[in-house]
Order: sequence, then structure tokens, then C-alpha cells
Amino acid sequence: MQGAGYRVLENGLYLLFHNNLNLKLMKRISLLIAVLFMFNISFSQDQLARARSDKEWGYINTEGKWVINPQFEHVNDFSEGLAAVEKDGEWGFIDKTGNFKINPQFDNARDFTNGLAAVKKEKEWGFVNSEGNWVINPQFENALDFQNELAPVKSGGSWGFINKKGNYVINPQFDKVNYFAEKLASVLKDKSWGYIDNTGNWVINPQFEKAEDFIGGVAMVRKGGEWGFINTSGTYVINPQFDDARNFSEGLAAVKKGKEWGYIDENGNYVINPQFLKARNFSGGLAGIMKDKQWGFIDGKGNYVVNTQFTDVRDFVNDKAAVKSGKEWGYVNTKGEWIVNPQFEKARDFGKIRAMVRKGGEWGWIDNKGKYVINPQFPNAYPFVKLAW
Repeated sequence: MQGAGYRVLENGLYLLFHNNLNLKLMKRISLLIAVLFMFNISFSQDQLARARSDKEWGYINTEGKWVINPQFEHVNDFSEGLAAVEKDGEWGFIDKTGNFKINPQFDNARDFTNGLAAVKKEKEWGFVNSEGNWVINPQFENALDFQNELAPVKSGGSWGFINKKGNYVINPQFDKVNYFAEKLASVLKDKSWGYIDNTGNWVINPQFEKAEDFIGGVAMVRKGGEWGFINTSGTYVINPQFDDARNFSEGLAAVKKGKEWGYIDENGNYVINPQFLKARNFSGGLAGIMKDKQWGFIDGKGNYVVNTQFTDVRDFVNDKAAVKSGKEWGYVNTKGEWIVNPQFEKARDFGKIRAMVRKGGEWGWIDNKGKYVINPQFPNAYPFVKLAW
């Protein structure tokens, strides 16, 4: 067969090829490899994590390589394509290449939200846009991020809310404020908490010692030293009666009566009677509880799914929970079987494909099987954050 030949493969098979055809095939394969290589680089840099080397902070990609070399005193996560960083005592904002989009010039800076960032200049806070131009001049004693088109600001010792033009929508008059949640914000006035709407009108008059955000139409409040739950009209759906409580999660709320924790349903009825020394929220159908100084996991009916045996636990996330055995952390599945044996000084929740762990005083990342994808090497670090917004 003139112009053709045989190539022996490692597995003992033979491939008949034509020289011209082989050349075209090789070009296509080379092009495909190049595309995949560029995709891999793009994907690995689609998420960045704050990490510290010695005393300086920078950003790494998912391969653990420095994308922005450590050079800053402090850094924030990327938000809306920019990250607040401190250099030589002043804050500015960098893009994903590490170049300054807004030069260091501020005494402090928060993240970009809704196109604006709160920044501090000479003891006063204002807001700049992504070009670094003042949209709202510095004039406040304190300022928080914009959420739902409003930002909490402090002036004259009191808190109020402004819009993106810097105009007061709710005049400063409160001692403390929280963000709006489900169209209501809990605020403190004259030592009592209540709830206002986005015009500043009282929807639920101040009367509580503490008041949490509304979640699913219900909020935790404390009155007379006891916790209960109200609806958005301020009516008690569960009267104050608990010494401590947590927000509802997966239809149940952990509550403490005396020295023991149990779980109630949304009508306030006990589904799981108080019997635990400590109790966490339900997550993934399971809740971590402590009994006889050891932690385990129960289901929504109070049945033990994982017997008490750990010295500490975190919630189940993506069907895995970080648990502490003795002095070391590892990971178990929902049956309580070890996925990653205890060996770490600290461990954070598993994402879809990786988890942060600390060993030898340094942070790294492991995959679902416990294999290091980024070796421990950072004295401090934070989880990966997507750059796209």
C-alpha cells in the first residue's frame, strides 16, 4: 500500500493511516488541545480566593497559583468585578488582573453593591462608582452597602437610609438598624426594637429587647427575656417562651427551654422534645446535636442517623459534614461514614468540588476524596468567589 503505513500502539493494536489524512487530523487535535487549554485557564481564573503569604495578601486561582501576587496589607473579595485592597495604608480597588481601577486614596472601603461602594475619606463616608468618581460626597459618620436601592448611613449619632442620589428616604433617627428583609427592617429606638417599611413608617412598633430579620414571613423576637416568633403584622405566631432560639430551617426551629434544646414546628409544637445540650439548624435533612458532651446527627423526627461520637460538627453541605474527632477534623457522609479521615486542625464546609482545610498552621484545599488539590501553604485564606456578576 504505497503512501500508507502501520503504526504500532502501546496496547498492541494497529492503526492504518494516510500521511495527508494524518496531518489534517493532527492539526485538528492540536487546535482542540489549544481550545481546551485556554478554556481551562479561563475556568481556573473564573474564581479567585484571597490568600496571605507571610504578611501580605494576594489572590490565587483554583490551581493554587498566584493570579495577583501578594502585595497588599488587607484585601476584600471581588464584588461586581472589583476588589477593595489596602496598599501603604490606603484603600483602592483593583480589577481581576491586579491593576488599580481606582487608585489607593481612602481610609477604608467596602465592597461594590448595586454599582456603588461605600468609602471613607478623612473620617467621613461617601459612595463612589466603578470609575472612582464621587456619586455621594463624604458626609456620614458611617455607611453600609446598598441593598434593595437603600443604604444605611449614620449622621449626628443616628442611623437612617439614603437612596442612590444621596437623598434621605428615611431620616436619621435610630440607634441601630439592620438591612431590609422581606420589605421590613428591624431598628432600635429608645432601647426597643421594632420594624419599619421602606418609607420609615412603623409597621411593628418598638417593643422588643431584640428583633431578628424576617425569613419566610416569620421573625424571631425577644420580650421579657424570652424568645418567640411574629409574622409581618407583628402578631405572635409563637408566644415568647424560650430561653434561646434559632431561625426556622427546613420547617423546624431549634429552641432552648431551661438547659436543653429541642425542635418545634411552625405552629410552636414540639416535634423533638428538649433533650440536647446544644443544637444546630437542619441542613440537608439532618441537624447536629450534642448529648452527653458528644455530637451526632438526627433527622426531622429526632431519630439518630449518626450516633453521638464527635467533639464538634458543622452542618451538612452537599451531603458532607465536617466533624471533629478528638482534636482533628475530617468529613463524613450522611450515614456517618468517613469520607476523609480526621487529620486537619480546622475544616470548612465542602463546596461542590473542594473544601478548605488547615494543617501545620497553613490552609489548603482538598477534593471530594481528601486529596490535596492545593497543598497547605497559606497562613490565612478565604473561600473561592466567582468573578462573574
